[in-house]
Amino acid sequence: METEKKKLFSAVQPSGAVTIGNYIGAIRNFVGLQGEYDCIYAVADLHAITVKQEPAALRRNTLELMALFIACGIDPEKCVLFVQSHVPAHCELTWVLNTITYPGELSRMTQFKDKSAKHADNVNMGLMDYPVLMVSDILLYQAALVPIGADQKQHLELTRDLAVRFNNRYGQTFTVPEPFIPAGSGARVMSLADPSKKMSKSDENPNGFITMSDDKDTIVRKCKRAVTDSGSEVRAAADKPGVTNLMTIYGAFTGKSFEETEREFAGKGYGDFKLAVGEAVADALAPIQAEKARLLKDKAYLDGVMKRGEESARRIAARTLSKVYRKVGFYRGE
Repeated sequence: METEKKKLFSAVQPSGAVTIGNYIGAIRNFVGLQGEYDCIYAVADLHAITVKQEPAALRRNTLELMALFIACGIDPEKCVLFVQSHVPAHCELTWVLNTITYPGELSRMTQFKDKSAKHADNVNMGLMDYPVLMVSDILLYQAALVPIGADQKQHLELTRDLAVRFNNRYGQTFTVPEPFIPAGSGARVMSLADPSKKMSKSDENPNGFITMSDDKDTIVRKCKRAVTDSGSEVRAAADKPGVTNLMTIYGAFTGKSFEETEREFAGKGYGDFKLAVGEAVADALAPIQAEKARLLKDKAYLDGVMKRGEESARRIAARTLSKVYRKVGFYRGE
């Protein structure tokens, strides 16, 4: 008898440019998980509005992220792919979970502190409460596994805490999820301008990050301007964070290990290496960019994917929400 696949949930916000760090650390891994797990992937537009968004831009970014997912190889026939706001159960479960969440748990969240500092003119309750929405995203689908990076550990801990707290109070209801680190996802891509910081689209220096939509000239130029270290040897080492970061990027797009890269560029300078990194990234992104552009011209197809994803997600979410409502005592009639 075939064993049931474990459910795996992940989501990405449609809040503008997607960097190669997002691609290497998350989206690319989503593709390889489709066959092994029962994957549920969301475009997290509800999360995006915790900071000010231009409505037209948010709609465009939502469509573009959906197209990018598919262009990268995520197959709507093999997973549930949907837009978060299309499934009201996310907000409905969040309200119930708010009643078992303590203010201190939310005020301690590192991302709340960071975003409050960055958006001091808009410190809203959504910014504080979005970890509970994130918990709902995961628990609604009874996900057993959640791919996470270092900056998401607190959120998964809260998810596990609230799942256990609800189960203890009302009886077994939620699957308590485990963190999942896909094989080969250890690469952490840092800023090209400051290799002590993670690559981020919010970097004030546009040369610090490469986006999935940058053209070849832009990518090569950014790589040429990347911060390197003293000396000229292409070698991975703790005292060479700039070169090590470029080697990480090069390896992610060519499949070459640090040792192979060191051999390839032995006796060559940083200039040759930076050019090679830029060309490797650009060549790998070109087919993805072409497929994304093709998909965006077929809006009817993308709308159909989102509609089918919404229907599948709603069915799964409704089962969990119905159980939750019954457990907490909401009268539903006979």
